[in-house]
Amino acid sequence: MSPHSDSGHGRHSTDHIRSVRKEEAAAASTPGTPAVRWALAGLSLSMLLSSLGTSIANVGLPALAQVFTASFQQVQWIVLAYLLAITTLIVSVGRLGDIVGRRRLLLAGISLFTAASVLCGLAPTLWWLIVARAVQGLGAAVMMALTMAFVGETVPKARTGSAMGLLGTMSAIGTALGPSLGGALISGPGWRAIFLVNAPLGILTLLLAHRHLPVDGRDPKKDRAGFDHLGTLLLALTLAAYALAMTLGRGGFGPLNTALLLAAALGAGLFVRVEARAASPLIRPAVFREPALSASLATSTLVSTVMMATLVVGPFYLSRTLGLGEAMVGLVLSAGPLVAALTGVPAGRIADRFGAVRMTLAGLTAMTAGCLLLSVIPATLGVLGYVAPLAVVTAGYAVFQTANNTAVMADVRPDRRGVVSGMLNLSRNLGLITGASVMGAVFALASATTDVATGRPEAVATGMRITFAVAAALIVAALAIAAGSRALTRRDAGE
Repeated sequence: MSPHSDSGHGRHSTDHIRSVRKEEAAAASTPGTPAVRWALAGLSLSMLLSSLGTSIANVGLPALAQVFTASFQQVQWIVLAYLLAITTLIVSVGRLGDIVGRRRLLLAGISLFTAASVLCGLAPTLWWLIVARAVQGLGAAVMMALTMAFVGETVPKARTGSAMGLLGTMSAIGTALGPSLGGALISGPGWRAIFLVNAPLGILTLLLAHRHLPVDGRDPKKDRAGFDHLGTLLLALTLAAYALAMTLGRGGFGPLNTALLLAAALGAGLFVRVEARAASPLIRPAVFREPALSASLATSTLVSTVMMATLVVGPFYLSRTLGLGEAMVGLVLSAGPLVAALTGVPAGRIADRFGAVRMTLAGLTAMTAGCLLLSVIPATLGVLGYVAPLAVVTAGYAVFQTANNTAVMADVRPDRRGVVSGMLNLSRNLGLITGASVMGAVFALASATTDVATGRPEAVATGMRITFAVAAALIVAALAIAAGSRALTRRDAGE
């Protein structure tokens, strides 16, 4: 390397160290101040809205199918458009926030989400609604990627876990609130209200963020030329192909799914080649050679895959094996998000006190125990026999998610917070998408029936137990990855 390159790298390192010290000093000087609390309130609402945007629409699909005289394959795009926009763009908008300034981009994302919510509520046709939902998903992608990135600029490093726990709690509340709030709004004011309800909340979030989030500290035009447009396009197309391969077909995996999966594999290969040659890559290939970050992303994907099993398997086990009605099934399934909401903040405080890496392992251990219990419970134990292990799994998940996010975001460089936050969120979304398809296929195969919705109670119970045995194996794999990463990090630190 030339002397000029060395001096440039030295200046960059010095600027980075000064930036980190300045941020830590600013955050540490004002812990618990009203400004910090109001900033966290704005970030919490941002997380709540993006989570609510997914769950509240699901419950409205039957009503929307009737209103627009559409098939399930058509109305499912109301949900898919939102999820695809988030999945395909969340890393790119995180990187864009690092370049142009996270505050101004987050404010734009909240504004876009709010405006798109109004357009959804005013939609005269199904396709208008689908396009508006895609725009709403773009706003949600910005909100999800940059909300976590802002934690490092808002709270002291020693309180990162508590802040991450709060954000996890708000996400869980959004997930839990969606079905009940959506059902009440549809039966009352009508389907348009499930989208229009976001407008006042969005305006409040925008006001809080505008007033209390720290201002961007760089020239927004300075690095804009460095944005990787080709990498962004390739990643978006690759992720879209993979997401569609995993979601289209209502449980089947036909020629179209296979073609999309092959297209995703080809796109991934092209993306890696482009990023290796890009002057300012969207994702630097070297990032995957960082053991701690790579392990965090891998474990997050595996854990989210397992969590999807509770949503895929639970309704069939509760209705077919235990004979519960729709209302009771919904009530029992809400126990999961409720436990996550109650666990999030305490989990963050525990991570701050005992260390994020240690609590990551503790969360995975609890999830393993819960999945093993679900793999052996007899149906004679009824609802309690299902809910108790489910609570263990969900509490373990909340601890893992909070600790894992804290471990990654607490030490990430300020100029990489947006893209790394986007990668963490993407790993979770890919796990959920994969879990819906893979764990659903495992459940159907283990039940030995062509249609689990009409399967015999004993067959569904067997399928549930085998599915959670597979889930336990996946969590054990995640535990091995996390433990191996911890050992490798300790070894490197000792050298």
